[in-house]
Amino acid sequence: MKDNKEENYTIGSSKEFWEEMWHEGRTKWDVGYAAPPIIEYANQLTDKSIRILIPGAGNAYEAEYLHQNGFENVYVLDIASRPLENFKKRVTDFPEEHLLNQNFFEHAEKYDLIIEQTFFIALEPKLRSNYARKINELLNPGGKLAGLLITDTEPSESGPPFIDTKEEYIKHFERIFNIKVYETAYNSIKPRAGREMFINFVKKETKDSH
Repeated sequence: MKDNKEENYTIGSSKEFWEEMWHEGRTKWDVGYAAPPIIEYANQLTDKSIRILIPGAGNAYEAEYLHQNGFENVYVLDIASRPLENFKKRVTDFPEEHLLNQNFFEHAEKYDLIIEQTFFIALEPKLRSNYARKINELLNPGGKLAGLLITDTEPSESGPPFIDTKEEYIKHFERIFNIKVYETAYNSIKPRAGREMFINFVKKETKDSH
């Protein structure tokens, strides 16, 4: 069953909104380099031919790291064009056809790994279950969602980012993913220490996958 498009086009997930955010430089979530927990996870991956998607990637420092370390099939997706232009200028040998200026909810390829880094919290809370279902749809059998979710003890009153509790986040994933890892990252950058959950969720097998 496909998601209702109307539910996927809200202020915080519209192209116009994010183009304006990038144009005005309202990108305080951008720390300027790849997140250490994601780097450590990437360093454990041995198959560099797997298809990897980073949605809502922004300046995509994680994609840059993966590319520089020999991963051949990394795809960067963002609804705004500005961060993709930034990336193209910064990583000149990255395949241009792997830069996807699209709405995540309309994307329709298949991947072995999807990396989460500040995209989930950029979406309004009402889109969280849609996000989880879409991730599941984009993953190949046995595929994984890995990365970071930023948490707080109380939900943020406004956003983006829309930060919530670790207890609230997991509700959207536990029914459709096997929760392999969901724990506080021990190697977060200092401003996010104790607030980042490292995740490694595996797509559940279905009858259709056999």
